[in-house]
Amino acid sequence: MNFDVFLQHISNALSLGSLYALIAIGYTMVYGILRLINFAHGDVFMLGGYIAFYAVTVFFMPWWVGFIVAFGLTGIFGIGLERVAYKPLRNSPKISIMISAIGASFLLENLATVIFGGRPKGFPVPELFNHVAHIGSVSVAYISLFIPVLTAALLTILLIIVLKTKTGMAMRAVSTDLSAARLMGIDVNRIVSFTFGAGSVLAAIGGVMWAVKYPQLNPTMGMIPGLKCFIAAVIGGIGNISGAVLGGLLLGFIEIMIIAFLPTLTGYRDAFAFVLLIFVLMVKPSGLLGRNQVEKV
Repeated sequence: MNFDVFLQHISNALSLGSLYALIAIGYTMVYGILRLINFAHGDVFMLGGYIAFYAVTVFFMPWWVGFIVAFGLTGIFGIGLERVAYKPLRNSPKISIMISAIGASFLLENLATVIFGGRPKGFPVPELFNHVAHIGSVSVAYISLFIPVLTAALLTILLIIVLKTKTGMAMRAVSTDLSAARLMGIDVNRIVSFTFGAGSVLAAIGGVMWAVKYPQLNPTMGMIPGLKCFIAAVIGGIGNISGAVLGGLLLGFIEIMIIAFLPTLTGYRDAFAFVLLIFVLMVKPSGLLGRNQVEKV
């Protein structure tokens, strides 16, 4: 492998890792607030792609308007999902709410199959993202350059919200102790809704960018990426936003580089995430940037 090909793989890894990071942030935000693994997050990612598809192809919206509509509607859907599937079980045992999350995931996938059809649909890629940039002898699609920049911008905005605003302060209080936060006068329901809404918007952005990069939609498209992004969040330290980004980038780089250097293992690319998860949990169970938590009895 020459240096130019290596740089090509670096750009692909950065783009894929940034997509994983976008989705992993949603997992880690919800877990940080409710200690809930939202198994339906990958399906919210799928829904964002489909809404953008219909906004552009059926309602003939300009692509950027369709994308914004998809982000907004998916965010509202995420809030509704929390109200219907999770809020009534908030005081129930953790296993109940986890089963509800798994049920919501299967329900969304089957509803999507009925409503959108099981046949894959080609996503209309905007002309802007069809261009290819030539950096020296390396050719990089515009979308591969755009995704890391978008992820960095969204991460910066999210960290400013979490660290510099009253809403972010309330989110940190709820994540530390939900009952105490309620006693301090924090509107816990509003904070939980905001968290689900923000996480769903990020999932929709990830879903649309994924559809632009790999222009095909199907009702189960969120299953494997969702699972990998959950693993990325655990690797980085679930509950830690920076950890989710680190986990996503790490997963993207390892996946692309192993295939680049060992092409005979291409068929096992989805297994790399699980191997990495087992290794990290054996060495540092709380994740790379996670903190050990002491459970009071």
